[in-house]
Amino acid sequence: MLLLVGLGNPGTKYAGNRHNIGFMALEAIARRHNIAPWRKRFQGVSVEGTIGGKKVLLLLPGTYMNESGRAVAEAAGFYKLSMADVIVFHDELELPPFKVRVKMGGGNAGHNGLRSISAHIGNDYRRVRLGIGHPGDKKLVEHYVLQDFAKSEWLGVETLCDVVADNVGLLIDGKDSSFQNKIHLTMDAKGFGDGKDKPEA
Repeated sequence: MLLLVGLGNPGTKYAGNRHNIGFMALEAIARRHNIAPWRKRFQGVSVEGTIGGKKVLLLLPGTYMNESGRAVAEAAGFYKLSMADVIVFHDELELPPFKVRVKMGGGNAGHNGLRSISAHIGNDYRRVRLGIGHPGDKKLVEHYVLQDFAKSEWLGVETLCDVVADNVGLLIDGKDSSFQNKIHLTMDAKGFGDGKDKPEA
């Protein structure tokens, strides 16, 4: 089994925040692959299903971002999963909007959700970094990530989440580069790319 985790804050107040794009991506995956119903479990909500013939557990921690690791550790412990079985979807300030990168381990770049997960289960899990852009000044970051996406961004956000959901089978098969490239090419074709910055194969 693989554990797919979307990072965000629970509740309607935060639902449209840039910080919640991890939640949005996971919800899109559940919809696309007919995985339902969500139920309260593991200090959040979760749902089990299959994607590409492989069993998955989708988890949205209900602990608020800074304590995400508690929920992840509980779910991973219940199913006796290793760090290699965990894939975390999260907002990424250092990537332009609608860009996606996958990486294994590495630094947490000040992301409190990742920091919490690493503190609870270790650092060597896969991260799907969903670009939200940077406000340009470090002092503005907290306000920026807790703001809703601008109206002009919503079509791009929804398109990105749908494209991630369409191609998540590649990620589940361990084809991280193919997943990145497919998303880049599809977003580009849909008018949300610049034709540059193609990920390495």
